[in-house]
Amino acid sequence: MEYKHKLFTLAIAFIALRMAMAGDPDIIFDFIVPPNTTIVDGNVFTFTGMRVLVDAPFPTTFKVLKASMAEFPALNGQSVSSAVLQYPVGSVNPPHTHPRSAELLFLVGGSLEVGFVDTTNKLFTQTLQAGDFFVFPKGLVHFQYNSDAKNPAVAVSAFGSASAGTVSVPSTVFNTSIDDGILAKSFKTDIATIQKIKAGLSPRA
Repeated sequence: MEYKHKLFTLAIAFIALRMAMAGDPDIIFDFIVPPNTTIVDGNVFTFTGMRVLVDAPFPTTFKVLKASMAEFPALNGQSVSSAVLQYPVGSVNPPHTHPRSAELLFLVGGSLEVGFVDTTNKLFTQTLQAGDFFVFPKGLVHFQYNSDAKNPAVAVSAFGSASAGTVSVPSTVFNTSIDDGILAKSFKTDIATIQKIKAGLSPRA
């Protein structure tokens, strides 16, 4: 019995250690050459995916363009990534989390209502103006909303991970295979209401 207790204690300690170390692993090289790369020069370390924003019309719905490891393989091992976020009038970036990184948002233009909820369910909000920074702590649910009736907003976000991940709360809860009965009990409502919510969140054809 004592042996099993020691094994259990060691297992818990190992899990706690892994959780404390969670994040991008350190590398022992200057950089990691992306797969199938034959010539390593400045092109490898250049991302041109944001050029589509130059002189383009402003989108009619919220839009985010990412420069993460998926789009920019040279970020692998560098523990950084970025995104450009565009908010038309009245648009929202719905509640979501980044499980592997905090988010540092810089508001380039316009204004935004932003906020996050901590693990005690306390809501922290702020109204940002152009030139302001706001940090969303790692893993916490947060949102941004352009409440301005006339002007769009643009922001640039930085992440401390090459692949911060995004977990959309509405999509994760209602657009996956969680049983309608479980959702109805969880939200203290009925299955018909859950199905209406799911229908409203379904991608339009």
